[in-house]
Amino acid sequence: MTRRLLGGVLAAVAAFALVTAPEASAATTTFSGTVALSNCSGSVVKPAGTPDTAPALVLSNGHCLESGFPDPGEVIVGQRSTRTFSLLSSDGKSSLGTLKAKKVVYATMTDTDVSLYQLDTTYAAIKQKYHVSPLELVSAHPTAGTHIDVVSGYWKTIYSCSIDGFVHELHENGWVWKDSIRYTPECKTIGGTSGSPIVETATGKVIGVNNTSNDDGQRCTLDNPCEVDGSGNVTVHPGTKYGEETFGIPACLTTASEIDLNRAGCTLPKPQ
Repeated sequence: MTRRLLGGVLAAVAAFALVTAPEASAATTTFSGTVALSNCSGSVVKPAGTPDTAPALVLSNGHCLESGFPDPGEVIVGQRSTRTFSLLSSDGKSSLGTLKAKKVVYATMTDTDVSLYQLDTTYAAIKQKYHVSPLELVSAHPTAGTHIDVVSGYWKTIYSCSIDGFVHELHENGWVWKDSIRYTPECKTIGGTSGSPIVETATGKVIGVNNTSNDDGQRCTLDNPCEVDGSGNVTVHPGTKYGEETFGIPACLTTASEIDLNRAGCTLPKPQ
C-alpha cells in the first residue's frame, strides 16, 4: 500500500522512481475532472443534486493525506488544509491550473480508504474558469462485471478492466476495509495511482476510489492485503489490485458540501 499511497516515505519515492507508467487503454474515458496530488491521484466530484454554487470537493484516499496515514479506527472531520491540486486537461497532457483546499471535510482508513477535500472555490467557478465539470459521485452499489477505468492524475494514465467481484473484508497491516472492489488482472495499477477515481466506463460516473494491491504475495502486511470472508477464512491473491466503493458518501454530504454523519442513510464511520 505504501508504494501506492504515501508521499514523504522514502520507500515509496524509490518505488516511484523504478516504475514507468504502463500504456493507456481506455478509448472513451478522459482525464477531465481529475487532479494530480504531490503523491497520489484524485478527482473533482459532485453528488447528483448538489448545486454548482456549492464548494467543490476533491476525492482521494485517506492514506494520501498530507498529515499521514490515519490510524485504524481514526476518523478525521473538518481538518484545516491548504493542499493544492493540479487540474488536468482532458487529454492529461497539461495542467489547466491549480486548485486549493480549504479543509479536509472527511477522511478515514477504517471500513474504507477515503479523503474528501473541500476547495476554496465552487463547481461553477471551476467550470467558468477552466471549462471543466465535476465527475458525478453515484449513490448506487456497483455490480460485478462492470467495465471500469481507473484514471490516474499522478501518472496521467488510464487503466481499463472490469470489476472481478467484491471482498467481504480486506486486511492490510491493521487496517480493515469492507466490501472492497477487486479488479480483473488488466488493471495493472502502480504506485501513485492511489486516490484515482474508479469510473464506470458506460456512464463516466465515479463508483469507487483506487487504493491498494498485493505486491509481494505476503499475507495481510503493508502493501500486501489479504481477503477475509464472512467465515474468517483468509486468502492471498498475489498481484491483485483493489479499490474502495464510494456509493455511501453522497448520503453523508449536505448540499453545501459539508459532512453530516448523522444524516439518514449515512453509514460512514464516525469519530470515536
